Amino acid sequence: MVTLQTAENALKTLYLGVVSEQLNTNINPLLAKIKQTTSDVWGKEIKKLAPHGLNGGVGAGTETGSLPLAAGNKYAQFSLSLKNLYGTIELSDKAIRASENSAGAFVNLLNAEMEGLLRASSFNFGRMLYGDGSGKLAGVLSGSGSGKLELDSTKNVMEGMIIDIHRGGTVVFSGLRINTVDRTNKFVICDKSTSGATSGDIVTVQGSLNNEITGLDAVFAESGNLYGLSKANHKWLNPYVRKNAGEINDNMIQKAVDFLEEEAGSSVDFIVCSAGVKRAYQEYLGSFKRNIDVMNLEGGYKAISYNGIPLVSDRFVPEGTMYLLNSKDFVLHQLCDWSWLEGDDGKVIKQVPGKPTYSATLVKYCDLICDRPYGQAKITGITEA
Repeated sequence: MVTLQTAENALKTLYLGVVSEQLNTNINPLLAKIKQTTSDVWGKEIKKLAPHGLNGGVGAGTETGSLPLAAGNKYAQFSLSLKNLYGTIELSDKAIRASENSAGAFVNLLNAEMEGLLRASSFNFGRMLYGDGSGKLAGVLSGSGSGKLELDSTKNVMEGMIIDIHRGGTVVFSGLRINTVDRTNKFVICDKSTSGATSGDIVTVQGSLNNEITGLDAVFAESGNLYGLSKANHKWLNPYVRKNAGEINDNMIQKAVDFLEEEAGSSVDFIVCSAGVKRAYQEYLGSFKRNIDVMNLEGGYKAISYNGIPLVSDRFVPEGTMYLLNSKDFVLHQLCDWSWLEGDDGKVIKQVPGKPTYSATLVKYCDLICDRPYGQAKITGITEA
């Protein structure tokens, strides 16, 4: 007979390893290339020494002259709080009882829940990689009593998401479930009234304001602080950025690659852009009757090749934008890998208070650090196809 204990054992022994592997490698092609480690994690924070510049103890001299003065590597300390990433599944008591005499039905029930969790995780964690940690999904234009919420972009929202609306850092609407997304006219329909939501408000995933991982938008921000250091006072924290690039061509890409190699000593091994930029580059190659080489990446992803460097598109990259990255400079520091949140009794499946349902939550405490921001590049304003 299938019981809650059966589900408990299945989640701990059968599903955890598989789901962890998929969350770490199959969510996003960029995440699949990023090293994950428990090093440099101290309590609830990441403390990391980041070398920059050159060792100064080198010089030439005469046969009997003084030796070069010792001057070791230059270091700065990065400091970042671990972010809390959660993924929750829910099983109704009725569904469990209906499948208690059929192992196959129960397996199908668990599989459906885990697949739904993976889809939601793929969307949200993939989105976080390109965010700035603020959790902002979109800016609000207006709201209405019918639950209609007009946004400046629908790129980061999806049906089923539970969202909050913030104004000046204060929650003004919470727990709104998105029922419909109109991507053509850029609005969503929520399950509750959004009357009073206005221009200047921002939308986040429930409870996520300023709680998401530090993604590429933070690395490429033109001002402010990064990992506890001022970008104005530490110029090596500022990556290469080219704006208003126009029509894409090989020279545009190669110029950024050459700058990183010559000025930063960095080798680009991963290029990611918006779908429109990728189409424009494919059209550019086709205009010269050049073959488009396809590469197979870790995690089952495919990419086109730019001089042997994989070039992929990602829905969360802003329009007209291309990132040229050295993935070896990015490290996901974590307290531990994905694990089930357990109670004092060691159980991972718990009844939702006041409801005939049971839930289980996956958790990971981590954040992303780029060791050498100066070794990365971004091109914006590319004409899309």
